[in-house]
Amino acid sequence: MRILWGFLSGLVFGLGLVISGMADPAKVLNFLDLAGSWDPSLAFVMGGATVTTFIGYRLIWRRQAPLLDRTFDIPKSRSIDRPLLTGATLFGIGWGIGGFCPGPALTALPLLAPGTLIFLPAMLVGLWAGARIKGLGLLHTKGAET
Repeated sequence: MRILWGFLSGLVFGLGLVISGMADPAKVLNFLDLAGSWDPSLAFVMGGATVTTFIGYRLIWRRQAPLLDRTFDIPKSRSIDRPLLTGATLFGIGWGIGGFCPGPALTALPLLAPGTLIFLPAMLVGLWAGARIKGLGLLHTKGAET
């Protein structure tokens, strides 16, 4: 049952990305191009997502447990440390250069656009390298979870 709900959630998310145009990296790059052909529509997509998330969390936190699990899976660490900031920076740089983050990149894969076919393997190599670096203890900081 969890797999079905996970699939349906991913399908709704993917459809939302396609309908909003976020599977097109040019849309994101135009949003970041303040001096050129700026496109503010991404701000509306992010605003809608923020409002939806805000309302959703207010409703969900009233429950004792999630619908399909026994407990909420809440991160234990709340610290803002070097690995978090490094990851956020790399994510932002990659997003700004390629116009993709993982969700829209996977959604755009069936289009077989050259940018997608370059971005996805690079993203997977980056994920693998990050896991290797973390496994070697190079990103471990005091109090951080591994």
